[in-house]
Amino acid sequence: MLKKIAYGVGGLALLVGLWGLYDRLVFGHQNADYGSYVVWGLWVAMYLFFAGVAAGGFMLASLDYLFNIRLFKGLGKVALWGALVSLGAGLLSIWLDLGHMERIWKVFLQGNPRSVMWQMVWGYTLFGGIIVLSLWFALRQPESRWLKLLMLVGIPVSLFVSGAVGALLGVQASRPFWHVGLLPVQFPFFSLASGAAMLLTAVGLFGDPRDERRPQQLWVLALITVVLQLVKLYFLWADFSQSMYGNMPLNVAAVNEVLFGQYWWSFWILQLIVGSLIPLVVLVQPRLARRNHIAGWMGVLVLIGFAVARANIVFPALSVPELEGLTSAFTGLHLDFDYFPSAMEWAITAGVVGLAVLGFLVGADRLFLFSSKTEVTQ
Repeated sequence: MLKKIAYGVGGLALLVGLWGLYDRLVFGHQNADYGSYVVWGLWVAMYLFFAGVAAGGFMLASLDYLFNIRLFKGLGKVALWGALVSLGAGLLSIWLDLGHMERIWKVFLQGNPRSVMWQMVWGYTLFGGIIVLSLWFALRQPESRWLKLLMLVGIPVSLFVSGAVGALLGVQASRPFWHVGLLPVQFPFFSLASGAAMLLTAVGLFGDPRDERRPQQLWVLALITVVLQLVKLYFLWADFSQSMYGNMPLNVAAVNEVLFGQYWWSFWILQLIVGSLIPLVVLVQPRLARRNHIAGWMGVLVLIGFAVARANIVFPALSVPELEGLTSAFTGLHLDFDYFPSAMEWAITAGVVGLAVLGFLVGADRLFLFSSKTEVTQ
């Protein structure tokens, strides 16, 4: 029953996304709320989120195919498929953000190797190829040495691409909110935590009810999620406390936007209470963490929290004028620092999420992800 509801919700979200896609293709960026000042919006935040889930999912797949942990046997293919679907959703989100989507090929053939973005594009291309090959071997030859080699190569690549996202923001010295050494270190931890939440959701809501290992798998995934949530909260405290203590005006203003400004509700309610504190309270209790739907829904809340956290990294830094008086010096369409995603942006994001949900569910059914079957039907 739950899977049918998920199919329905995913399909409805995809239909909404088709309207947003039509608007985006016909009118370009005209109906987006970002502009000349706030140049990155919801789609960039969702790209950071989905890319993190992909990297974390691959890392967790190594528990099965590289480290041979018995409890996680069979979950590697679930993690790999979730990683592939998430990577596709992330790349689709960032592609739609481009001014000229048709020029994406230029970064491959005319890019600058010294650019962090160029390195990320090629890194994600390599990472995507590794995921596809790993999944192929996982479904057909799970004991293959080639699979172990792919996992061995893929782990540092997944760490690189997740850390590079933090570096992409951190190298921008004009944005003190981002220009801290913690970001490239934080993002791999965030990716692993997102991957654990994805797997907790998948196993808790859609796992095989006949699998006797399922309660223990959920408990271990819950513990991983709890530990990484605490690490995330520590990084958050370290980041904000250093920013406030350093007393750099642009940095302090951005932190205040998160804590007390226009984004306070997304930080305190969605990111902290919904995405962190509630899952922490529930998942530290073995009796609750071992219950399928409870654990699965806690995974959903953690994922929501991480998606909001990405937005709270991107939006506030761009909502602070770099020059005093800039807000009144020029006026016009999209010359505004008060950013909130437009209906078109929300619609496309809903479509991408719906497509990801449908993709995962179809893969779970067609690739027998939650069964002992290891070969795809010919």
